[in-house]
Amino acid sequence: MIKVTCAIIENKGKVLVAQRSEKMHPPLKWEFPGGKIHSTETAEECIIREIKEELNLKVEIISRLKNNFYKYDIKTIDLIPFRVKYISGDIILLEHQNAKWILPDELNTLDMAEADIPIIKDYLKIIGT
Repeated sequence: MIKVTCAIIENKGKVLVAQRSEKMHPPLKWEFPGGKIHSTETAEECIIREIKEELNLKVEIISRLKNNFYKYDIKTIDLIPFRVKYISGDIILLEHQNAKWILPDELNTLDMAEADIPIIKDYLKIIGT
C-alpha cells in the first residue's frame, strides 16, 4: 500500500487539474496533483512539498477530505486528498504534460485517473455543486 496525497487547488472559483505524462501510470489521465508521502513527513507536509516541487506553486491547506483506497493493476494506493488554496507562484510543469484551471462542475467531463473519481464526488458534495 502506497500512501499518496493529492490537492484540489482552488483559485477564484476554479480548480487546477494536471494531465499525467505518457510515462506515468496511468498515462495521459487527468488528476489532482500530489505525490508519495516520505517516511519523515506528515500528509500535510507532503502535499505542500509536492505541489511546490511538481508545479512551483505555494498553497495553503483548507481541509482534508476522505481517503480513497484504490487498486491499480500494478499497485494499491491510499489516496489522501486535500482541499487547498492557491497562494502564489506560476505553474511550471516538471512531471505532468498539461495543467489547466477549470470550473468544479467541469471535473466530470475529463478523463480522470480512476482513483480521483470518488474524490470528485466528495468534493462536489462539500462545495454544494
